[in-house]
Amino acid sequence: MRNVVILAGGSGTRLWPLSRDDRPKQVLPLAAGESLLRVAYNRLQGLVEPANIYVCTVGAYADVVRKELPELGPHAIIGEPARRDTANAVGLASAVVARNDPDAVVAFVGSDHLISPEDEFRAAIENGFAVVEQRPRSLVTFGIEPTHPHTGLGYIERGTAIDGTAAFVVDRFREKPDLATAEEYLATGRFWWNSGMFVWRAETVLSVLDELLPESAANLRQVASVWDTPEREATLAGIYPNLRKISVDYAVMEPASQGKVDAEVVVVPMPVHWLDVGSWAALAGTYSSDPNGNRTDGTTLSCLLDSHDNIVVTDDPNHLIATVGLRSHIIVHTKDVTMVCPLSDGERVKDLVAQVQSDHATKYL
Repeated sequence: MRNVVILAGGSGTRLWPLSRDDRPKQVLPLAAGESLLRVAYNRLQGLVEPANIYVCTVGAYADVVRKELPELGPHAIIGEPARRDTANAVGLASAVVARNDPDAVVAFVGSDHLISPEDEFRAAIENGFAVVEQRPRSLVTFGIEPTHPHTGLGYIERGTAIDGTAAFVVDRFREKPDLATAEEYLATGRFWWNSGMFVWRAETVLSVLDELLPESAANLRQVASVWDTPEREATLAGIYPNLRKISVDYAVMEPASQGKVDAEVVVVPMPVHWLDVGSWAALAGTYSSDPNGNRTDGTTLSCLLDSHDNIVVTDDPNHLIATVGLRSHIIVHTKDVTMVCPLSDGERVKDLVAQVQSDHATKYL
């Protein structure tokens, strides 16, 4: 049976101070007044049965997820007691889905992507399902055709086409490149952006984890075995925080693509406009711009004198942000924090959050 898991465990630290521990980015109204999580859920309509849609998130977010998606079934939220990166998140979700359906096929999609057109997204996921149903040892990922030499994303180098499918062999995964390397990638025409979305048989990825991450795999299977019992919470809390923290790319996709296990890694094209809303610069790409290149969310009150190429946001519609002669900065105002940084240092907001935590504990997080 086909299933979809929305991965929604990110804390959104690079969108601080708007994103907080109790108000993560995926439930903020960042997509034309709707939350990213709601948009991600709505995008799945008609793709699988509603009962086969799950959300994997940090346990502390379970209530806000349920409030945002009240139509989710009572057992559709898979809560992690701690963040142990994506290998464990997809392993846990795969084990939970497979406990009642050993033949389950599972797609994993993000909660912080803006994607259009949505029918092309659904068609690509359908193609991924079809590949896995035809080739059960396949691990499918999705490639986005690059529009520019992005240095903040990983890349997939595709190889030969696989007869009878919409997929290609993955030659190599490449880490985030410098600008010159990214330009070289685009010039070849063989590289796609790594979307971080997947499709596979649950039992296939669990068997791969048995080989590549055996201790974690055994523990995840143990958790899944008691998932529908009163022992779940205690077992999960005792095991999960101690699992090795590692991404699914490092733990599964890269070694599998190198032939280290009996599974094939393939890529299916997803011909969409795709935005990973992971930073202020990325989010500002959805905002309107004034003649000087300043971007706001449409509700921010601002007066920007001789100021150019700034990102200006406040969650208080009555609070005026005024600047003079400012160039290429990010200004974000909330009721208890004002954050200012050069646009070129936008990726360092995550480091700033760590410093704020060190200096002020969790008061402003």
